[in-house]
Amino acid sequence: MAKKKKLLLPPHQPQSLHPHLLPLKRLQLHLWLLHLKLLHLLLPLLKPPHLLLLPLNNQFLTDSKKPPSGGFFSGAFHFKRSAPPVHEHTWENPKNMHPKALLDACAELVRLTLKFDHPADAIVSHFFRDHRGFGPRERATMAETVYTVLRKKLLFDHFAPSGSGPKERRLAILGFYGPGDFLRSALTDQEIKWLDQCQSIKSEDLMDRHRHNLPEWLVDPLKAQLGAEFWPLVESFNQGAGLDLRVNTFKAKLSDVQNELARLGIKAAPTPFSPWGLRIAGKPALNKHESFKRGDFEVQDEGSQLLAMLLDAKRGEMVVDFCAGAGGKTLAIGAAMRSTGRLYAFDTSAGRLDAFKSRLARSGLSNVHPAAIAHERDERVKRLSGKIDRVLVDAPCTGLGTLRRNPDLKWRQTQAAVEEMAVKQTAILQSAARLVKSGGRLVYATCSILPQENEAIAQAFSAANPEFSPLDAGEVLSGLKVAQAHTLCSGGDNGQRFLRLWPHRHQTDGFFAAVWQKK
Repeated sequence: MAKKKKLLLPPHQPQSLHPHLLPLKRLQLHLWLLHLKLLHLLLPLLKPPHLLLLPLNNQFLTDSKKPPSGGFFSGAFHFKRSAPPVHEHTWENPKNMHPKALLDACAELVRLTLKFDHPADAIVSHFFRDHRGFGPRERATMAETVYTVLRKKLLFDHFAPSGSGPKERRLAILGFYGPGDFLRSALTDQEIKWLDQCQSIKSEDLMDRHRHNLPEWLVDPLKAQLGAEFWPLVESFNQGAGLDLRVNTFKAKLSDVQNELARLGIKAAPTPFSPWGLRIAGKPALNKHESFKRGDFEVQDEGSQLLAMLLDAKRGEMVVDFCAGAGGKTLAIGAAMRSTGRLYAFDTSAGRLDAFKSRLARSGLSNVHPAAIAHERDERVKRLSGKIDRVLVDAPCTGLGTLRRNPDLKWRQTQAAVEEMAVKQTAILQSAARLVKSGGRLVYATCSILPQENEAIAQAFSAANPEFSPLDAGEVLSGLKVAQAHTLCSGGDNGQRFLRLWPHRHQTDGFFAAVWQKK
């Protein structure tokens, strides 16, 4: 007699059944399996459509800070179809999918950021590492909420006392980055009424400090430089930064990279000034594309590209990037040298130089030599004295030209810090100048918008070092075929002495550069 095949049932079904009930149970089993298959097919389609268009913050666009892909928006927690979430909350608990959970997470991140113990991007990244259950859309909402609070801190501090509940929650409500109906579903009736009152106040009815959201010590020097352009600058700071790429011309052509991005559905247009640059529409994730992995391009602001161009490094020369940092300008200079000669990348942080190595490997350059130094008077620097053709000093600075990306800097810097920074900048520039040989070029640059860190340092150096002749940055850039080079400069008798980039004028970060040639 043939052995009866055993019927497999779901775990919660009994294995011993009356014979008359078996057909019914078989039908239930088939329906149960069909339900699971339908759920598997429909799960990817359950993304709330009004949340699909949230862009990612700039900090997620690099290879080290991009959030994980996959999954879908499930309130405040991320569900991965390939593996269970590692966050303590789970998909099975429906209350964790409520918008209130996401608002609570935003409030907690706002609270941590406003301590100003560390840079905002570092706090946000650390928070996400500790809470890996959040998906990319949750991360984008949380990060942009924090950055909105930082950009409009004075205004939100003005509104917050009229609300109720913890202050960080009130600030998160005011700065919440996402659809209004999604936010309101997480609020009490009292909070909704308060939010409506805050949003009904017109910008022109506010005090100046609540409109510009800048510390008072920063307002006067900006107004003195810009006059009526002060308010357009403020507006540009509040809009956030775009995304620029620098094509690695040692390995690829700009048109080829542009065409490859187009095939991937990414719109890219040549930057208006830098011949190496592409400006990307939106905030796509780039680090998974083959062209990025091949080293065909790097994420780099157009203004930073122009600083590297000013050095105008030639094939076969000896060149020093004195404060290499993350190495973006170093790679641009190395590509301009066609990987010939010798390019030293000095920095006092061995950690930054270690992080630079992966970018260097992608670039295909063989002429770059990273070297950690203890300080600007290090023995390695002394041994190269008078031997270097070109030296770039991208000096440590307050970074206030990057407020579109790093709005916390305006609250973390002080007037005293600016003065201390100027002393350090003077010392670094003076030490780096010793490297330049006769006929060589020296470039001093910052990503600051304050004259104390820029024109004042350059003019003092010129006065103290008559063997260095100032060059007009505008003429240097014009000689390099940079379009509209004269619009990028200011200072001197002809208004072309210094490179001076502004976010509201040039759609770049704020940059400064001065150029000299040693006699």
